[in-house]
Amino acid sequence: MRASDRAYAALRDDIIEWRLLPGTVLAEVEQSERLGVSRTPLREALSRLTAEGLTTAGGRGVVVTDISLDDIDELFELRETLEGKAAALAAERGDSAVFRELQEELLAAPALISSTDPARHDYYGLVGRLDEAIDAAISNSYLAQAMRSLRVHLVRVRRLAADDAARLTAAASEHAAIAEAIAAGNPRLAEAATTVHLHRSLSHVKATHPSHLKEPHG
Repeated sequence: MRASDRAYAALRDDIIEWRLLPGTVLAEVEQSERLGVSRTPLREALSRLTAEGLTTAGGRGVVVTDISLDDIDELFELRETLEGKAAALAAERGDSAVFRELQEELLAAPALISSTDPARHDYYGLVGRLDEAIDAAISNSYLAQAMRSLRVHLVRVRRLAADDAARLTAAASEHAAIAEAIAAGNPRLAEAATTVHLHRSLSHVKATHPSHLKEPHG
C-alpha cells in the first residue's frame, strides 16, 4: 500500500470512529510524525479527505468537519432516495439465496450486539455485507458509487449510537426485513422496509441528540 493510501485510511478511520473530533486541526508535521509518512503523501491523503467532506481546508489549515442536525436531515433525505431505489433494484435483480442467508444472519444478530465487543465490529461487519450485497445486485455502478460516498458520513453518525444495544437490536430486525423483501423479489416491499428503517434511525439520532452534534453556525 502506498504511503498516501496508508495515511488516508488511518485518518479516515480516526475521523469516522470519533478519535479525531470535529474541529481538530490536522497539522502536517504532527500527523506526518504520528503516521510515519512524509509530508507529500500526507497532503495527498488530506486532499482526498477534503474531497469526501470529512475535512475542510481554511485559514487554520485542514480541519475535521463538524456534523450538525441539519446535516443529518440532509443526509437522510438523500439516503432515502438512493437506498430505497437500490433495495427495489436488488429485489428485481439480486440472487434470492444471498439475501435469504443474510436475513438469517441478521435475525441472529442480537447475539453479536450483546457480545463483549464494545465496538460491535461483527455486527457492523454483517451490516456492511448487506450493503455490499445490495451494491452488487443492483448492477448500477453510478448508484453504487453514490451510496459508497454517502456511507462515509453515515458511519460517523451511526457510531454516535454504537453503545445503544436496544436500537441496534431493532435495527438488525429492520435490516432483516429488508433482506427478506429482497430475497422475495418484492421491490415495493423492499423499498418500504428501507424507508421504515431510515425513518426509525433518523428519529433515534434526533431523539438522543448527542452533545457533540452541534447546531450549524448561523
